Amino acid sequence: MVTVPIVIDFEASGFGQGSYPIEVGFSGRHGEGWCSLIRPEKEWEHWDSSAEELHKIPREIIVERGNTARFVAEQLNFFLGGQTVYTDGWGHDYVWMARLYDAAALNPQFKLADLFEIIEDRQIPEWEDTKRLVMKELCLARHRASSDARVLQLTWLRTHDNSR
Repeated sequence: MVTVPIVIDFEASGFGQGSYPIEVGFSGRHGEGWCSLIRPEKEWEHWDSSAEELHKIPREIIVERGNTARFVAEQLNFFLGGQTVYTDGWGHDYVWMARLYDAAALNPQFKLADLFEIIEDRQIPEWEDTKRLVMKELCLARHRASSDARVLQLTWLRTHDNSR
């Protein structure tokens, strides 16, 4: 029996130094999702308009509707504690997760791992086509953390099953 990976994704204020997480979402083993906007800390000032073009979340919305870093970190620990959680952007997501947990004065209770550690060579040839098909089937109108996590999870599952 295949163990479906838990997949997490972060959206951020930008891509370079000074960027910070503005949204996090995951897709659990049974497809259940969770997502939260993250209110910027006072010292989190960096904002890149090209990142906003991608995620379509204005800074005013995260300031208005975002949850505190502490609340978001506590929720992630509650839902994901003791698990290995995968991301396709480990280099960026690890940094943004660290900024979140530093601001919350907490430690993550789960392990963040690179999704590519569990993608087998036989999955690679059909990965991109399968990902496009999953996105089309889900009718995703927005680029958001929980949706992105679900797309990656379903892509992994389909390419894993198809290549057996």
